[in-house]
Amino acid sequence: MTEEMCFFMYLLEYYADYKNKKSAEVLSEWEKCGIIQKVYDNYWLYHTERIENAYLDIDSMMKTGKSAW
Repeated sequence: MTEEMCFFMYLLEYYADYKNKKSAEVLSEWEKCGIIQKVYDNYWLYHTERIENAYLDIDSMMKTGKSAW
């Protein structure tokens, strides 16, 4: 498994916990918003910063379709 996939799974689990949801529910929401690939592709940004920054960016993409920065 790639580092990117390991981190994606980690981020999914922690984001789900942050939102008090199940991982499958969050993954489904990301899929509906069309952001799964964007989240995956942001590995190099997300894994070097606070995990909360990733949460903010994901929330922004879900709400507006655009990254927070």
